[in-house]
Amino acid sequence: QVQLVESGGGMVQPGGSLRLSCAASGSIFSINVMGWYRQAPGKQRELVADITSGGSTDYADSVKGRFTISRDNAKNTVYLQMNSLKPEDTAVYYCRAEIFRIDSDYGDYWGQGTQVTVSS
Repeated sequence: QVQLVESGGGMVQPGGSLRLSCAASGSIFSINVMGWYRQAPGKQRELVADITSGGSTDYADSVKGRFTISRDNAKNTVYLQMNSLKPEDTAVYYCRAEIFRIDSDYGDYWGQGTQVTVSS
């Protein structure tokens, strides 16, 4: 069994900051890519940012310069620091991880989602 548990969502005013965390636990051998996706009402889920085990990162154009993704491999945890938040960043944010399990299985795992609301 593998679980991803997110935390850190909430409501913030435009221009504010939030930090999301996602911790993976269970029968984990190693984790390849970890990332954050978001889904706003009526829209498709989209990639926000991801990071490889070696630290290479990729960002959606809409968040470049405002969001920073990082990870702690020892803790199997990925973070998303979100600064200069805008109302259009409002969405449910999901954590995703490509995980090799101890039983040699491999797959994509998703968290349950955490709501981020940017509003005055």
